[in-house]
Order: sequence, then C-alpha cells, then structure tokens
Amino acid sequence: MTLPVDASTNAPAPDNSHDPRAHIAGSADARPHDPIEEVVHLMPIVLPIAGAVLMFLLAFIAIYMA
Repeated sequence: MTLPVDASTNAPAPDNSHDPRAHIAGSADARPHDPIEEVVHLMPIVLPIAGAVLMFLLAFIAIYMA
C-alpha cells in the first residue's frame, strides 16, 4: 500500500481520518465562533478607561476615609 504524496513537498499527505473537524463541509473559513476575538480589539480603549475609573474610586475612598 502506498501513501498519497504531496507533489510540492514530496511528503506524505496528512491523514485527516481521525480529525473530528474533517467531516465538516463548508468554506475554508469555517472556524468556530470565538467571542474573545471580537472583544480583543477593544482592549486598548477599555483598559485605560477601567484603570481611570478604578483610580478615581480608590482616591474617593481614601479622601472619604480621611
């Protein structure tokens, strides 16, 4: 029995028979939906604002306690 060979690399073609995603039909961009990837681009805006709010609250508490 011969293995299928990729002509461009002269390496055996990968066997996807054990890959659970191999049976999924669709386009090449059929990745699972990841909600974290939708939020990551907002981090440069959200983190400084959250830091400023936290610093304000800590300063308010310190002044109130004094």
